[in-house]
Amino acid sequence: MDFIYALVILVLGGTGLAGSVRVINQGNEALIERLGSYNRKLEPGLRFTVPFVERIAFQATIRERVLDVPPQQCITRDNVSISVDAVVYWRIVDLEKSYYKVENLQAAMVNLVLTQIRAEMGKLELDQTFTARSEINEVLLRELDISTDPWGVKVTRVELRDIVPSKAVQESMELQMSAERRKRASILTSEGDRDSAVNSARGKADAQVLEAEAMQKAVILQAKAEQEAIVLRAQAARHAQVLKAQATAEALQVIAKTLKEDPNAREALQFLMAQQYIDMGTTIGTSSSSKVMFMDPRSIPATVEGIRSIISDEAEQS
Repeated sequence: MDFIYALVILVLGGTGLAGSVRVINQGNEALIERLGSYNRKLEPGLRFTVPFVERIAFQATIRERVLDVPPQQCITRDNVSISVDAVVYWRIVDLEKSYYKVENLQAAMVNLVLTQIRAEMGKLELDQTFTARSEINEVLLRELDISTDPWGVKVTRVELRDIVPSKAVQESMELQMSAERRKRASILTSEGDRDSAVNSARGKADAQVLEAEAMQKAVILQAKAEQEAIVLRAQAARHAQVLKAQATAEALQVIAKTLKEDPNAREALQFLMAQQYIDMGTTIGTSSSSKVMFMDPRSIPATVEGIRSIISDEAEQS
């Protein structure tokens, strides 16, 4: 009988000893209740509890988790129905609060996230929900982190995944985008035509300016050339007159010298001068710009006598 009692005591003691040994894995924590009230928290490792008096009330991981928020129907500020879903990254920082402050922590977080999403989407118009995604994520993260702090939860990141308008809204958006693309194409085409016209006008204006400058330079060069030609012709005429005058003077000197040396040469000179006078009249008569000249034949001897007297005076002076 004593043996049976000893065996029962041994079995019960072994069972109690085995039940008092607890192994908490890395990344997990456990809450211990003693006689129904919270006593302490067990950290990772080998831990012991008092058999039949203490029990593990709750054990959970303190690593970061992912909360998948299902699609939720929301109404934007401009009364457009959209479907929004999100993903939330969170972790438990205080296991005691997460167990004793709220019942069913994960369901409470899902409902809280859905409420916050509805509230934020109701503040925005449809177009803003697509462009302000980062701002919405930051607002949701801040609000959820403040709301879950009493539950011992830290929200580390919130991401909106899909924002899907209703089918009717999608069709309207597609029509709007199509019209916007056509509008942009028309604007680009008109801008291209305008730029082309402007460039063409500028090209014509530049060409006209260059042509005017070229004509101006040509006129200036032509005027300079004509001026130089006039100067050269005047210089040539002056030089010819000088040479003619010099030749005339030399001829008179030769004639005077000849008359002085040979008095009989006067008759020959008179004949030559009369002949030249007659030739001059013939030349004037045959010229295209000739004028009618009336000359009395009886005046020829008088003219010859006048020339003779001039030559005589020149010879006497020599």
